[in-house]
Amino acid sequence: MSSALQSKKAQAPSNGADGGTRADASQRFSRTTPRGSAARRRARTGWLFASPALLVVAAVTVFPVIFSLVLSFCEVRLEYGGLRLGSPTLGHYEALLTHAEWYRALAFTLGFTIVSVLVELILGTLIALVLERLGAARGWILALLLLPWALINVIAAQLWSYLFNSTYGAVSWLCEQVLGCHPDILGQPVPAMAAMVAVDVWKTTPFVAIVVLAGLMLVPGDVYEAAEIDGANAWTTFWKVTLPQLRPVVSIAVLFRILQAFGIFDLPFVLTQGGPGTATQSVAILGHRLLFQNLDFGGGAAVAVTTAAMVMGCCLLFLRVFRAHVDEEGRA
Repeated sequence: MSSALQSKKAQAPSNGADGGTRADASQRFSRTTPRGSAARRRARTGWLFASPALLVVAAVTVFPVIFSLVLSFCEVRLEYGGLRLGSPTLGHYEALLTHAEWYRALAFTLGFTIVSVLVELILGTLIALVLERLGAARGWILALLLLPWALINVIAAQLWSYLFNSTYGAVSWLCEQVLGCHPDILGQPVPAMAAMVAVDVWKTTPFVAIVVLAGLMLVPGDVYEAAEIDGANAWTTFWKVTLPQLRPVVSIAVLFRILQAFGIFDLPFVLTQGGPGTATQSVAILGHRLLFQNLDFGGGAAVAVTTAAMVMGCCLLFLRVFRAHVDEEGRA
């Protein structure tokens, strides 16, 4: 009898403890449930308010991409009532990959992108390094730098077309005074390409300079003090201290510039119409000609889809390399 009472007494605390645990769990559940429901209500409200903007984004981006993809894989006929889609086909991509004009446009676009982005990166970094050391005049110089970048691309291209004009252009007159020749800059392939790169560098270098300057302002000063104590000169400090600190900012600037330069359309369209011949014809201008001049909607859509796939692949590769560098620096 006594042993049974002792066993019941021994069990009583455990049951109480179990009951207390259940009570604590129920209290925690009662405390967290209203918070969870409130968070869900806030999330639903956020999606409700964001849905109009998301619908607009889907209408102007997702739908055209899907429609272009469908056009590129179908036989498309232009009829009185509009476009009529035929049977599925890969003929547009076969014709594109066997067309010499596509490869010339791709070569010009790649060359223009590489040269312009590289020159803009070098000049933008140098300008940012100079601006970092300025005092009160920095704001005025930044304002002047923003003027070319603030111009609309078509207006800037039209302005430079007047300057490059072979009859009354200021650049042609300057070449005649300095070099003794009167070149037709926009009428010859190599000078036209060089002029296009120069215009793009003039307009977009301020963007790179401002981005790099923002990165320079975020570099802590004690890093430079430590380098100075270690006896590093200015060149070593730039390559070993400044440049590694700027790598994330520079990577973002380069990514944006590659996306913009690879889709170049307005600059060659206004300056040369893709000429002379097809020397300055970008892939964007090629797609525009197929779509709106030749009315080859399937071929134009194939150009657009192929270009978008190439740009997306380059961006993913760039981001993967950038993430690998960041992880490596984090482990170091």
